[in-house]
Amino acid sequence: MQTITCSAPGKIYLFGEHAVVYGESAICCAVDLRTQVRADISDTIHISSVLGDTGLDYDKYPYVSAVIENMSEIADIKGINLRIDSNIPVGSGLGSSAAVTIATIQALNLLFGCGLGLEDIATLGHNIERTIQGAASPTDTYVSTMGGVVMVPLKKKLNTIDCGIVIGNTGKFSSTRQLVSNVALLKKHYPQIIDPILSTIGRISITGEELVIKKEYEAIGRLMNINQGLLDAIGVSGPELSNLIYAARSTGAYSAKITGAGGGGCMVALTHPSESKQIASAITQAGGEAIITRVTENGVKVEQ
Repeated sequence: MQTITCSAPGKIYLFGEHAVVYGESAICCAVDLRTQVRADISDTIHISSVLGDTGLDYDKYPYVSAVIENMSEIADIKGINLRIDSNIPVGSGLGSSAAVTIATIQALNLLFGCGLGLEDIATLGHNIERTIQGAASPTDTYVSTMGGVVMVPLKKKLNTIDCGIVIGNTGKFSSTRQLVSNVALLKKHYPQIIDPILSTIGRISITGEELVIKKEYEAIGRLMNINQGLLDAIGVSGPELSNLIYAARSTGAYSAKITGAGGGGCMVALTHPSESKQIASAITQAGGEAIITRVTENGVKVEQ
């Protein structure tokens, strides 16, 4: 029986989360934390992971269930056995839902010979995320599909980043849907205040593009720290994240800010590679789980 195993990476934002939902620019990087989906044809639909075993289940596996239903419109999928393994923390702002969505689409695409290209996969992945979350930027699914450093919404590939990257996970679950909804409500009540903040976040990304191209990490760090202040202003940070952010900064990181929706989940620090372990230790001492990683140019791929 043919088995296909595909994996897709998680991501961090250098700049632009939340503002990107409203069409502003953002810069996002695929990182070397991956979700792996093993697929083989079966008589029934069966999904398994550390979360448990089930059939189509929109409570336990909303993204994977939506992929199966969407792909069933393209291919004759009578039954499928899917096994999911991941080292991306769930609900943490690292794009775990995008990674599992994209890896599952590609596994079914190859197993059933659907002929979808990478752009098709990214678009379908975004449509699925948007359906489940209510509002979703195409960023996560695009970066998970393509890999590397990407400026959105232009979908422009930038130079890879080769400084140290340390992620700090608060361990507190973060609901992207809830946080996006909270910002939308603020924007509705105070448009004259919130619109300029979101627009400034977009301008930070545009200014940051040139710095990424030149690999000016200290300057990138300064802009990331400003971006964090603006995210704090729209209410998407929190005490647990702030503890980790300031622990990393006070230990010498170029920058530290939330990555993703906020409200919990993860922060990210950029640092000189030789300082990564020191920053990770500071994050751990401040109560977070530290993950040292790097940017990956590999988007969705087949695992041998």
